[in-house]
Amino acid sequence: MARQLRQIRQEAQTLLDAYTQTGRLDTVRFRELLEDMDTLMADGIDFREIVENIDESVFITDGEGYVLYTNPAYHRNTGVPREDVMHRYVRDIVADGVFNGGSTLAVMETKKKVFRLSTTFRSDPPRVGYTIGVPLFDETGELRRIVVTSRPILTLTALKDDYSRFLDEAKGYAGSNIQILSQPEQPKQLVGRSPQMQAAWALARKVAPTDATVLITGESGVGKEVLADEIYNHSARRGKPFVKVNCAAIPANLLESELFGYEKGAFSGASAQGKKGLFELANHGTILLDEIGDMPLDLQVKLLRALQNREILRIGGTVPIPLDLRIIAATNADLKQRVEERTFRQDLYYRLRVVPITIPPLRERPGDIGPLCQYFLQMYTEKHHCRLTLNDRLIALLESYPWPGNVRELENVMEYLIICHSGVEEIDESMLRGLLDMDGQAPGDPEHPAEPPQPEAREGLNMEQSRAEVEKSLIIDALSKTRSLRQAGELLHVSASTLSRKIRQYGIDYPRARS
Repeated sequence: MARQLRQIRQEAQTLLDAYTQTGRLDTVRFRELLEDMDTLMADGIDFREIVENIDESVFITDGEGYVLYTNPAYHRNTGVPREDVMHRYVRDIVADGVFNGGSTLAVMETKKKVFRLSTTFRSDPPRVGYTIGVPLFDETGELRRIVVTSRPILTLTALKDDYSRFLDEAKGYAGSNIQILSQPEQPKQLVGRSPQMQAAWALARKVAPTDATVLITGESGVGKEVLADEIYNHSARRGKPFVKVNCAAIPANLLESELFGYEKGAFSGASAQGKKGLFELANHGTILLDEIGDMPLDLQVKLLRALQNREILRIGGTVPIPLDLRIIAATNADLKQRVEERTFRQDLYYRLRVVPITIPPLRERPGDIGPLCQYFLQMYTEKHHCRLTLNDRLIALLESYPWPGNVRELENVMEYLIICHSGVEEIDESMLRGLLDMDGQAPGDPEHPAEPPQPEAREGLNMEQSRAEVEKSLIIDALSKTRSLRQAGELLHVSASTLSRKIRQYGIDYPRARS
């Protein structure tokens, strides 16, 4: 609401400046601004007042992780002073040991809603919270804000006890429509009909019931974590702890204490109570060590010892802690090459590589693109309450694209098309070509065979220009189908004031938008 009010104020100032210079006032645009203001003020709700007084912690950053706002509940719930986080980057805050975990960095990486635990260290003992991070995007699809909400939990044991108590109470509602899930629902089966994916899936299903260590390799975005989820959900340890650790996301100086924990007084700033590490939290369950190729060499030695002896030693501890867990590792690095470069230990490599599973990049299995597109279309049309279809020509176009970002890029493209489509039921081909920065040739056309893109022909083009062309095309299409700026704005899911500014920015011939 605040952003929209600022936009209206800015446009009102523009109208005033034009009136001062020319003595003429665009009365049509002025009336539209008044209508926009009435719409915003109709509810009479001051959302900042609400956020300042709720018990939920609210933590807001820009798209780069720079902290813009925290509500009073955040500081009450975490014990973190305002000056420790405000107007700082989250990566710097984590490096300083103010907190670790949390959702901000994960949202920056995945561009999706994420759920994470976070530990703050400005109280004794440290406080653990359950966080939910939500990405907000601007009109071009760029990450603009990250909003993280959270509530504190005393300990994981208390959380487990509360959930068990809830289950016991809920079972008393015999004959009701309440469905009780004593463990997470099994996710949908992996999407893909190519021989490569069928082979990977068959091997994963075969190894899942065992406790064998699995090493999953593949480029970024191919779905390594999805395969790890499938292995866990078909294992004998399903329903027990499943801890996922991104070894590249945790600063090296904190990674050892996060993995193995520490005893009280082990180092300056350590909790007086000590702390369990992630291996202990995953005990009797499964631990996923993602991006294992980025683990520092000194920690690789300790990890190797933990795998060999099935026990760990906390920092500052003297008593080994026995482990009973399943190890799954994942990486987009060539570990064999890193062994040759002496940046990854050979003995650890072979200890992890008991059952290797490689997921090929999407460009090597174009037959999976069609099923994946239909899967994501169904997912996001239900989420965004719209209907959109892909014809065979568009699927062929998608299959001709190399997908450097793999399945993650394909998913993002599908969601972007659904959010920004022009209102018709079928995806617009020119919009898709602009988004992928592809030439105008038709895939599969024998008279105009597709050729590999030449770098010289693309010189001078960039993503911003492509997005601008897509935006301009969408606006022209919407204006041709509606009778007013407001109707066109509703079709494009933007305000009339934003649409008017875009019309002037792109020089679109639309008399009612002229100032």
